Amino acid sequence: MNVSEKRSVVSWALYDWANSAFATTVIAGFFPLFFKQYWSAGVDTAVSTARLGLANSLAGVVVALGAPVLGAIADRGTSRKRFLIFFALMGMVATSTLALVSAGAWVTAVWLYLIASIGFSGGNVFYDSLLPGVAPKNQEHFVSALGFALGYLGGGVLFALNVWMTLRPSWFGFTDSSQAVRFSFLSVGIWWALFAVPLMMFVREPDRTAHGAGMVREGFKQLGRTFREIRHLKVIFLFLAAYWLYIDGVDTIIKMAVDYGLSLGFKAGDLILALLITQFVGFPCAVAFGLLGQKIGAKRAILAAIGIYLFVSVWGAFIRSKAEFYALAVVIGFVQGGVQALSRSFYSRIIPEGRSAEYFGFYNMLGKFAAIIGPILVGLTGLFARSMGAGGILASRLSIVSLAVLFLSGGILLFFVDEEEGRREAARLSAPDQGACAP
Repeated sequence: MNVSEKRSVVSWALYDWANSAFATTVIAGFFPLFFKQYWSAGVDTAVSTARLGLANSLAGVVVALGAPVLGAIADRGTSRKRFLIFFALMGMVATSTLALVSAGAWVTAVWLYLIASIGFSGGNVFYDSLLPGVAPKNQEHFVSALGFALGYLGGGVLFALNVWMTLRPSWFGFTDSSQAVRFSFLSVGIWWALFAVPLMMFVREPDRTAHGAGMVREGFKQLGRTFREIRHLKVIFLFLAAYWLYIDGVDTIIKMAVDYGLSLGFKAGDLILALLITQFVGFPCAVAFGLLGQKIGAKRAILAAIGIYLFVSVWGAFIRSKAEFYALAVVIGFVQGGVQALSRSFYSRIIPEGRSAEYFGFYNMLGKFAAIIGPILVGLTGLFARSMGAGGILASRLSIVSLAVLFLSGGILLFFVDEEEGRREAARLSAPDQGACAP
């Protein structure tokens, strides 16, 4: 890579460093806890959980349904960065404003969280779509992995600082931990804005011919053509089916690990430490998986990661001690960033040229609808185990094993995905104007 390419790659990857702070500090860390203990103080936990679940669901549905349309529109003009800036600003402002929400104002907190989540997820559609234009030829796997690696490190660094502030608020000039948590939301917005600047300045995208109303009109036409192409895109949709299954298992582990740890009797502090372990282990391992994907092929590396997750879903049912839980966090850190990064870069190599925003709209749509089957599978398995006379802890252990079904079925489908055939399909569907050819 020359100097210009390196600057573009690093600038692109730094956006992952920037917005991952929202995923760690807000989504995984403080918002769920603060929502229950501060904004919904005194309310039954089942009610507060339902409120939070509704906010997450609404954000997911809005982004999932809107992403393919927005992506198709963005592909018809020089608009990916514009859409990215719009959604990123939405997320930054809404996240920062959470610091001003007073105790008991759960409605305001939910709306701001909803807006911030839409900004975070919507921005990722266009961030991902810039990858094919940023990564030099045959280095997509490494560049994608670099983004995830910096995301794990950046998100982990700020989250660790935020946790430290809440544990020792007086050291940072705060009166109590609540004030420290509220400042943490502001710090995420500032962090997000600061490290998004390089992407806005140094990452470029190719120009298109359509602008304004024409861009919107052509975008909708392009989306319609894509739906009609479904029967011709066997490789892409076989991959997306596999991705939906195995990433559902990955997302379910991410979202339910804390709940599972609590059910085994571990303390909240232990679980936060396990989350930090996964973040910091994920940094070098995501880069390593990117290099592995360059060496042996992305599909083989993803299958290896799925195999490890299959092992984790079984091993997790037998852990007894805190040390084993930490060891499990380390193993997950080995593969979590790798399977996410290589899935993104593999997909970028089998989609039509010039239509990455639209196709990543579909990719992110499936990502938003992921973790639907997994939680249901876990819940039904636990209920069935209880009905058969199993105790609460045993039922929880058996429910984790059920995730093996998702990894096994996703891995089998991925095994039959032919990357070379997919690249031929993509070349056939790439029109000279980088639009779409109607079948």
